[in-house]
Amino acid sequence: MTVFGLHNSHEQIHPSALLAAVRRAESAGFTAAMCSDHFSPWSERQGQSAFAWSWLGAALQATQLPFGVVNAPGQRYHPAIIAQAIGTLAAMYPGRFWAALGTGEASNEHITGGGWPRKDLRNARLRECVDVIRALLAGEEVSHDGLVTVDRARLWTRPDEPVKLIGAAVSVETAGWVGQWADGLITVNQPEEHLRRMIEAYRSAGGRGELCLQVHLSWAPTQEEALAVAHEQWRSNIFAPPVCWDLETAEHFDVVSRDVTPQQVTGTVHVSADLGRHAEILHRYVELGFDQIYLHHVGQQLDEFVDAFGAKVLPQLR
Repeated sequence: MTVFGLHNSHEQIHPSALLAAVRRAESAGFTAAMCSDHFSPWSERQGQSAFAWSWLGAALQATQLPFGVVNAPGQRYHPAIIAQAIGTLAAMYPGRFWAALGTGEASNEHITGGGWPRKDLRNARLRECVDVIRALLAGEEVSHDGLVTVDRARLWTRPDEPVKLIGAAVSVETAGWVGQWADGLITVNQPEEHLRRMIEAYRSAGGRGELCLQVHLSWAPTQEEALAVAHEQWRSNIFAPPVCWDLETAEHFDVVSRDVTPQQVTGTVHVSADLGRHAEILHRYVELGFDQIYLHHVGQQLDEFVDAFGAKVLPQLR
């Protein structure tokens, strides 16, 4: 049975409000959760960006849900530190934590002042990080000299069981690449044919484990309100790679999205006041083969969304 979880967007919502929302989601019938890991929001309008790893400890303690996070090791984070963070949470909450690893975006990583590498170098760096993290979680002492450097690192607190390291991808090519090393695949909603090709590329490359999807949506009691929320909060997020990877600040995103229309946002966000329509859309993703689907209401007020989807949408999908 497909798992339906709540995506928690740190770049949009204060961490205390997100903690309350995920507790509410558990009571409403959501059975999993995940969160972003940003240093910067996508827009001044979003206005937040709390430290995901602090919040994850609180959220795992406050609920019984399994949690995941999308993380980019290698620049802002040293892979040994990420291995320690993963290992600690997984040791404290056995079987409830996974991490998705990707190459990141300049908006979060430029803060180190080290420059933003080309995509091929970011891929190579991530692959090194994955090997370092896996070895540390397995109890090995790791030294490594490459695009990242590690000197005699060892994790002293580790989980008793392996932690899933999932590959984050948005392109067919990257899905095939992460199929070579990942314990699962996570992506975001895109045209169905594109998602089919991603899944095929992942599996053909030997990709194992579950398929996960983050779905951007906007719901409100009226269509006008749902569209207004999506446009106000998510119009900075409609740009395909490499634009979304390479812009460095929230101000940059606000400048390039100044003339984005509400209709353009509907190409990225499922916007509808009809809960039945949302159920139909989510059911299509189930039919594509996704094992875990995380709902991201792109607005900043989550209570009404959580209650409505818990009462009216999730029962239809079960």
